[in-house]
Amino acid sequence: MAHYYTDGSASPNPGPGGYAVILDGQPVALGREGNSTNIRMEAQALIAAYKIAKPGDTISTDSEFWVNVVTKWAPNWQKNGWKKKTGEIKNLELVQELYALYLDNPDVVLEWTRGHVGTKGNESADEWANKAREGATL
Repeated sequence: MAHYYTDGSASPNPGPGGYAVILDGQPVALGREGNSTNIRMEAQALIAAYKIAKPGDTISTDSEFWVNVVTKWAPNWQKNGWKKKTGEIKNLELVQELYALYLDNPDVVLEWTRGHVGTKGNESADEWANKAREGATL
């Protein structure tokens, strides 16, 4: 079973953004957007990881926001026609894509990990997300 770590970065925020998916300390997916946000890049990293992951694999992210989106909030938003009581859902296209991948891959474990506490995979994902933001590719 593979264990993927994901991270996204934008600097300044908003500004140029990058994301990374790491497996065994090495990047397996990198991407960038010229004008983005940390939130968008975190989602892009998770989407890329879900496209690679197989049943039994684990995807770790330091974005508690996106874990909450797919596990707690998106089910109700979908039930309500992709609306929430307080207004529009930001980055709706990413929410919908990630949520669909999450539902299509019930045997992939999505977990939150605390960022910047020395977890090797998370630190590597952070480093590579920044490199991707600056133009690094696979």
